[in-house]
Amino acid sequence: MNRSDPLSLTFLALADSTRRTILEQLATGDASVVEITSAFTLTQPAVTKHLIVLERAGLISRTRDGQRRPARFRIEGLVPVDEWLHRARTEWSDRLDFHLAQSIEASPGN
Repeated sequence: MNRSDPLSLTFLALADSTRRTILEQLATGDASVVEITSAFTLTQPAVTKHLIVLERAGLISRTRDGQRRPARFRIEGLVPVDEWLHRARTEWSDRLDFHLAQSIEASPGN
């Protein structure tokens, strides 16, 4: 896997259910590691590791507010996935249409 490819990084981040849950939590508003940790049975270092993966994928951003480092969901981080799904959906639909047309032509009585 190309670890610098935005799509691969995004899918890697989304492959983990804990990270998806963190994103759902952040979709409701910014949260610190302590606030995120309170929703899990994970340690703060474990949550921090998940946040690093999400940040590397461009799905969250983290700022510094004194000693607090709130994480913020970045919806634009999902753009590579949306673009890939759009291309795949178009290609798969075209293939299905082609397959169906061939099936109709090959069916008895045509």
